[in-house]
Amino acid sequence: MNLTKFILAAIAAFVLLLTCRTAGAQQTSKVYRVGALFNGKPDVAFETLRKELARLGYVEGTNVVFEARFAEGQLDRLPGFAAELVNKGVDVIATYGGPATIAARKASTTIPIVAALVADPVAIGVAATLERPGGNVTGITNNDPELASRQLGILKALFPKLARVAILSDSDIPGADASGLAPIERANVTAARAVGIAPQVLKVHGPTPDFDTAFNAMVAERAEVLLVLEVPAPFRNRKRIAELAAAHRIPTMYWGGASDAGGLMAYGTTFTDTYPRMPIYVDRILKGAKPADVPFEVISRREFVINLKTARELGLTIPAEVLKHADRVID
Repeated sequence: MNLTKFILAAIAAFVLLLTCRTAGAQQTSKVYRVGALFNGKPDVAFETLRKELARLGYVEGTNVVFEARFAEGQLDRLPGFAAELVNKGVDVIATYGGPATIAARKASTTIPIVAALVADPVAIGVAATLERPGGNVTGITNNDPELASRQLGILKALFPKLARVAILSDSDIPGADASGLAPIERANVTAARAVGIAPQVLKVHGPTPDFDTAFNAMVAERAEVLLVLEVPAPFRNRKRIAELAAAHRIPTMYWGGASDAGGLMAYGTTFTDTYPRMPIYVDRILKGAKPADVPFEVISRREFVINLKTARELGLTIPAEVLKHADRVID
């Protein structure tokens, strides 16, 4: 190779190297804006999102910025917060709870949304199917179509003569039909009637729910047990509800993962299982995946916890046949 060819080859190699470095610099200089919208207040869910995204290579202040909004139980603030996130130009919105997801979906049909803590994404209209969401919303759900029937089956096994059940819900959850019942409420009413139990649906709402009125109504209707639904107001106040139920001598059944409430029993999929999955979905979206084509992940692991301390306080004896099916017993 003569000198001229050598120089030209060297120049070409240098230009190629410079181009690669420039492209790499442009790629790494991208700063992602991750929006997060919560029904409640800052807690382990948001910390998990930040920590797990950091583990995946998203360094806060370097290549990711978080825009988090917390309704703290005032669900009427969610639409305004969702609009703020859209105006901030976020690349994705992580939502926690049905109302937060609905608010984000109404604020934008183009910005990708990754949802968690949504009982039934199809029923509330944010996904066509769990397998092919079809819009701008995907995520993780602990939706369990058999939950209501399984919970009521356990209650019937424990209280064979059970005739009346109170069902505590939240009036602010989306998807109510002409009867005023949301999908999760309809499922529980149907399951109760299927085993010969008369259901009484009671709804509270807001950051300061009126539980006294709800419990007075339970007593008036002679409710024998209380089924607490995994919806915003009961979710935030689960320990207070357990205290009031104990004071009124009413046994309680909670959703899976709510054994910390102090109720008699908790059964079902565990909402905390969705937290570490959220950052994985956010990462997929930031890398180019389209929510319309990303199936919802369904958490399927169920947990059954019995609180014997609460049983003793209520003067109840849990049959050995029921105890043997518990994954964990609190004594």
